[in-house]
Amino acid sequence: DPLQPGGSEHPGEVSGPVSVVLADDQALMRMGFRMVLEAEEDIAVVGGGDAALEEAIFLTRFADSVTLIHRRDRLRGSEIMVERAKKNPKIDFAWNSVVVDLHGDDRLESVTLQDTRDGSTRELAVEGLFEAIGSVPRSELFKGQVALDETGYVLVEGSSTRTDLPGVFACGDLVDHVYRQAISAAGTGCRAALDA
Repeated sequence: DPLQPGGSEHPGEVSGPVSVVLADDQALMRMGFRMVLEAEEDIAVVGGGDAALEEAIFLTRFADSVTLIHRRDRLRGSEIMVERAKKNPKIDFAWNSVVVDLHGDDRLESVTLQDTRDGSTRELAVEGLFEAIGSVPRSELFKGQVALDETGYVLVEGSSTRTDLPGVFACGDLVDHVYRQAISAAGTGCRAALDA
């Protein structure tokens, strides 16, 4: 889905057809978008947590510059990821900013940023835009098969990994709306194996 600025994170509307690449995971970017990224020079990443920091750092391999756009004046990511990003000479920061508009004819050429403090706007020339805010569980396969909560996470019984469908267990990012870390996903994978 193309990035649709709007709502609390991104007030405003998209203007005109643009080419926007959204990356949900590193494997997809490494395999599917390498050719696109090698041709691009300036890229923006929206977000302020570890996912955004990891993507920004990764994208410096392909871009001349990466601008990390964050709606606050400080990042929410882990200290080590924040330091890595700040030390990377290819990463710039657009603090207190949200994307309110996308511009381009056949592909993305720039974004309009709005300052979250005073409402002023400025344009940032970019040829690629990645969204790394929030987490959407990839539970489409299970819709109608097992119970999901209103945000799409698989519901499990208490602290177990059992779903409402006998013999089906859920773990990792499908059930974890708090930590969403590889190590905690591995732990719940172990728990699911033991529950089974």
